[in-house]
Amino acid sequence: MGRSVEFKAGKVSSAKQYLYRNQCRYTIYKNSEQSKRMTVSRLGQSGFFRAISAALLASALFLLISPLAAQDWIRTGTGLGVEKVRIATADFKPSTADAKNPGLLKVFNDTLWSDLDNAGIFDLVSKSFYPLGQVGAPADVKFEAWSNPPVTASMLAFGNLGVSGNNVTVQGWLYDVKNPVQPQVLGKQYQDAATSDAVRVIAHKFADEIIFRLGGGIPGIAETKIYFVSSRSGHKEIWAMDYDGANQHQITHSGSISLSPRVSPDGSRIAYSSLTKSGWEIMMYSLDLGRNVAFPRHSGTNLSPAWSPDGTRLAFSSSRTGDPEIYVVDASGTGLKRLTNFKGPDVSPVWNQKTGAQLAWVSGRTGLPQIFTMDTDGVNVQRMTDQGYAVSPSWSPNGQYLVFSWVRHYGPGAPGGADIYMMDVASKQWVQLTHDAGRNDFPWWAPDGRHIVFQSSRSGSEQIWTMLADGSNQKQLTTAGKNFEPNWSSK
Repeated sequence: MGRSVEFKAGKVSSAKQYLYRNQCRYTIYKNSEQSKRMTVSRLGQSGFFRAISAALLASALFLLISPLAAQDWIRTGTGLGVEKVRIATADFKPSTADAKNPGLLKVFNDTLWSDLDNAGIFDLVSKSFYPLGQVGAPADVKFEAWSNPPVTASMLAFGNLGVSGNNVTVQGWLYDVKNPVQPQVLGKQYQDAATSDAVRVIAHKFADEIIFRLGGGIPGIAETKIYFVSSRSGHKEIWAMDYDGANQHQITHSGSISLSPRVSPDGSRIAYSSLTKSGWEIMMYSLDLGRNVAFPRHSGTNLSPAWSPDGTRLAFSSSRTGDPEIYVVDASGTGLKRLTNFKGPDVSPVWNQKTGAQLAWVSGRTGLPQIFTMDTDGVNVQRMTDQGYAVSPSWSPNGQYLVFSWVRHYGPGAPGGADIYMMDVASKQWVQLTHDAGRNDFPWWAPDGRHIVFQSSRSGSEQIWTMLADGSNQKQLTTAGKNFEPNWSSK
C-alpha cells in the first residue's frame, strides 16, 4: 500500500423486468387497472404520445421558465457559476535515471491533467503557452513566466517522479504564482509500487488534494468508483469502474439478471436486485469479501434498493402485498416497515443525502409515473412533477436538488424523448440538462455535487456518460456491450 507525506503548506487566499427500461420500460403498470389503458411497450411510441400530447402541452405551461433564468439558478445552486481558477499543470520531471520513468511519467501527467480538467472548477492553461524548461522543484519556478501573459496562471501544479528498484516516489506542489512571498498552497510526497495502476492512484490523490483546497473544501472525486449494470459478459451483471471510465471490471457472476446496484456510504457493500429461482430479491455483495453475503428474503417482487446516508437503513420497492410499495429495513434486512399504501405502483426510492429525513420515489398512483417526496415515516407526501413520464430520481448531496429522467413532450428536447432534468426541491423550479440526444435515464449524483452520471442511447446503444451538474462537459465512459443504471460511490 502506498503512503503519502504532507509538506508544510501555506493558506489559499481565494417489476420483474420493469426496471430494465430498454426492453419494456413501463410494464410496471400492468398490475393496475387504471394503468392498463396507458401502458406502452417501448418508450417513444408515437401513437401513445399523440393521444396525450394535447393535455401535456396545456399542463406544461405552469412549469415554463426562461433558459436564462434556469441557467442563473442552476449555476448558482451547484457552485459552477463562480469564476474558474486559472491553473497551469507542468509535466512532472524525472528525479532518477530509471528506464521505467518515461512510461510512468506519461501515465501520471495524463491522469493529473484529466482529473483537473474533469473537476469543473478550473480553467486549465494550454501547455502550448508554457515557458521552456521543466519545473520539478520549487527552485525551478519562475513566477513572472507563469503569472504573466501568455500563461497568466493563478496557480501552478508541478513536481517530480522517480523510480528506484520496485518503488516510485512522487513529489508534488501547488503554488500561488501571484504570491511569490508565500506561494506554497500544497506540498505532498507519495510512495508506492512502480506500476501504472499505482501511479494512476497517486495522480488521483494529488488531484483530489488540489481540488479540495481550491474548490471550497469539497473533496474531489478522482478516487471514487462508478457501479453499473453491463451485458457484455452475456448476462446482466454488476460491474465497476474508476470515475473516469478506467479499470472496468465485473463484480457479480450470477448468470442471471442483476439490476440497480447501490453502493453503501462506507463503500463496503453493494445492494442490488437480482432474478433468482424464487423471483426478484434484494441481494447484498460484500466488496471486502468479494462475494454475496446473507440478506433476508422477502416475498413478492423486490427491487431498487437505496441506502440511507448513514448506511443504517435500506429503502426498496416490494410487491409482497400485491401492489408495489415502498418499504424500509435495517441494513441487516430486519425491522421491515411499510411507508406507502396507495393503489398504483411505488418504486425507485432515494434518500435525501443531506438530512436522511426524506425520500423521493416514483409513483403511478395518479396514472403516469411521477416523482413524489415524503418524510421517512411516510407522511408529508408532496408531488414534484405533474406531467409526462418522470422516473429515476436521485437526490443531490446538499439536499437541494433532484435529478431525474423526464419525458415532457414539451420544450427543446425531441418530442417523446427522455432527457435528464434537475429540479430545486423547495421551489419545484427545473432546468433541462440533456437535449436532442437519444434516451437519457438513470441519473445519479457524484459525491461532490458537481457531476452527474447517467445512461444514454445517443451513441446507438445504452452506455454510461457523465456531465457537470449544469449539463456541460458530457463524456462517454463505456463502449463495450450495453451498460445501464450507474451509481456513484461516496468515496
